[in-house]
Amino acid sequence: MKILIAEDDSSLRTLLKLYLCRWGYEVVETRDGNEAWQVLASEDAPRLALLDWLMPGMNGVDICRKVRAELKEPYTYIILLTGQHKEQDIIDGMESGADDYITKPFKNNELRVRLRAGRRILELQDELLTAREILRAKASRDSLTGLWNHAEIYRILVDELARATRENTCVSLIMADLDNFKMINDTYGHLVGDAVLRLASERMLSLMRSYDYVGRYGGEEFLIVMQGCERKDAEGLAERLRYCICSEPMDTPEGMIPVTVSLGLSMSRPDSRLDANSLVKAADMALYRAKEKGRNRVEVDG
Repeated sequence: MKILIAEDDSSLRTLLKLYLCRWGYEVVETRDGNEAWQVLASEDAPRLALLDWLMPGMNGVDICRKVRAELKEPYTYIILLTGQHKEQDIIDGMESGADDYITKPFKNNELRVRLRAGRRILELQDELLTAREILRAKASRDSLTGLWNHAEIYRILVDELARATRENTCVSLIMADLDNFKMINDTYGHLVGDAVLRLASERMLSLMRSYDYVGRYGGEEFLIVMQGCERKDAEGLAERLRYCICSEPMDTPEGMIPVTVSLGLSMSRPDSRLDANSLVKAADMALYRAKEKGRNRVEVDG
């Protein structure tokens, strides 16, 4: 693990580096508080820091306060090196945001144990962050297809419409519905229906730009949100989506199954602003017309 030493006493700094390298740390050295802050605020900054309380530039306590105020994640575990022995000084140091302190002169075994405790806390925090991201993904992703779920794709649409208003651009919306999907479920079973949904999702994603969003809106319905996509481009993408789904049968556990899709397209433009609900309704109406006209086609609102 990378560790920062901020110490203006060169002999102590050398001694600390000797111990830390022996214990398997990658050491970054600084001679004053200003250098230490620059290192901690940089990309790939050390997660562990040994800060001298009194040094040129920013002192250790000031750095602690600045780190806690400005560097939220990932967490930096800070140990203050101090010659202060008064109880109030120690309280002030801890209240500034330090996690631990060691008084000078220190015992190398004590330092080693305290660093080990800091590493363990950082490892536990990383595990918690990983668990949080997993929970966040489960809360926002459809479990079957991995696409954004209903609530999240609608939230994305609201955000993209707000951004389009600020930037005076447009948002296009496609509502896609797999044709005769109930017949697939009734004929081959729901496991095959699930396989079709996953394969259709993969085909849709393969055509998306990096800044487009695809969500499973419900059942066999999908919502595609496209920022800055004018009508001609949106129609072209919708047609490519239709062809991508129907051009080759889906390879399922029950064999190759032909699948088609109907799509409805709506747009919110600078000269015709629509809220999220109105845009979804417009796309849904266009999709309804595509179904009425024989399916496996694209219809555009207006």
